[in-house]
Amino acid sequence: MSLKQVTVFVENTQGSLVNITETLAQNNVNLRALSIADTLEFGLLRLIVNDNDAAAKALTDKGYILKITEVVGVKIGDQPGKLSKALAVLAEAGVNVEYLYAFMARTEKHAYVVLRPTDNAAAENALEAAGFHLITDADVDKL
Repeated sequence: MSLKQVTVFVENTQGSLVNITETLAQNNVNLRALSIADTLEFGLLRLIVNDNDAAAKALTDKGYILKITEVVGVKIGDQPGKLSKALAVLAEAGVNVEYLYAFMARTEKHAYVVLRPTDNAAAENALEAAGFHLITDADVDKL
């Protein structure tokens, strides 16, 4: 039930991000969520997109190095403390979260979070057992 994330290795130079986003736009790939972490020489651009295959092909054709990673997408109430409750469920299940970032969606009642836990299956089982709704690539296509 995991969600696929495209991670692109990006040179830390002026214009690098615009080249990637233009490439995706030219190939009708719509961004749903993104995060970037940088170092002095390169960055890791993490993307949730509407079409993973098109994104991967377009970016590799342009010479970018990328990786497709399975992550966990979880829908939480858009209220104070809801993220904390989801993270507490994972902590109680013994699942560590390596990173997370917010997910933009067209709703006022919910927020979406992308998690990279150390164990996707354990995270998914714990979250579902606690009543959280997980999102899939098919759900992303509907947004």
